[in-house]
Amino acid sequence: MLLAPLFWGGAFGSTKHVLTELPPLTIAAVRFLCAGMLMTLWAYWRGEWDWLAVRNSWLGLLGLGIVGIFGYNALFNIGMQYTSAINGALVIVVNPVTTSLVAVLFLGEHWSFRQGLGASLSFLGVLTVITQGDLSTLFSLSLNKGDLILLAAVLTWTSYASLGKIVMRRISPTLATAVSMVVGGFLLLLASLPERGWAKLPGISWQVAAELAYLAIFASFIAFLVFNVGVREIGAGKASAYINLMPVAAVLIAALLYGEVVTRAHVIGMLFVMTGVLLTTRGSIGTKK
Repeated sequence: MLLAPLFWGGAFGSTKHVLTELPPLTIAAVRFLCAGMLMTLWAYWRGEWDWLAVRNSWLGLLGLGIVGIFGYNALFNIGMQYTSAINGALVIVVNPVTTSLVAVLFLGEHWSFRQGLGASLSFLGVLTVITQGDLSTLFSLSLNKGDLILLAAVLTWTSYASLGKIVMRRISPTLATAVSMVVGGFLLLLASLPERGWAKLPGISWQVAAELAYLAIFASFIAFLVFNVGVREIGAGKASAYINLMPVAAVLIAALLYGEVVTRAHVIGMLFVMTGVLLTTRGSIGTKK
């Protein structure tokens, strides 16, 4: 599960650079169409492709593609065009909280004091990382159009994680991820056509091509597969707790690859986050709800 936030954290820097040459929905479409094909090949290679299972679960798989791949990525990319980085990062904090609440209220997952404490520590740690240790900056935030769009993105991710647990009671995570990525990627393709970004693909730089490959293989193919396996094995709430590590991974990667400075606030926040995730997920590996 640690691989998912690591690869998703690295996607921030990659996406930021790719945006200098390609529009946002085109990037998302390329990313998930490629990842969907890879996941489909992986499912065939492992002998997990089952047309009967796909047909029996087609409605749930369609929902996963619409809300988790198309909806979340479209709303997040569009919303970030109208809001600040700090507001956008706060979306990452809200996702595990809303997913855990839905999992407890509607999916029968249990909530303990240890999990509550872990979630609180993770929440505090991410806020510390995002605000550079000055939590007073939170009081100056105001909602704008971008923030409202990002809140809609939170709802789509919560729906994806929660629906994923239901769907994957009857179908393997590999097959569910493959079908949902193909569905979501096709919808992103249709949505990206007005951007006219596909004509720019032949002229992209080698660095952007490599970053697109990273986004498709590591931040999509591997990360989503790992996340969906986690949803099935330890539950939607606990799996989503690992998302709190994403901004920590983003800070470390930015420091190592892009020369950004890691401050004391970053270190303190990372310690809070890692402690919180350990508390939330301890003893859950291998258990099913």
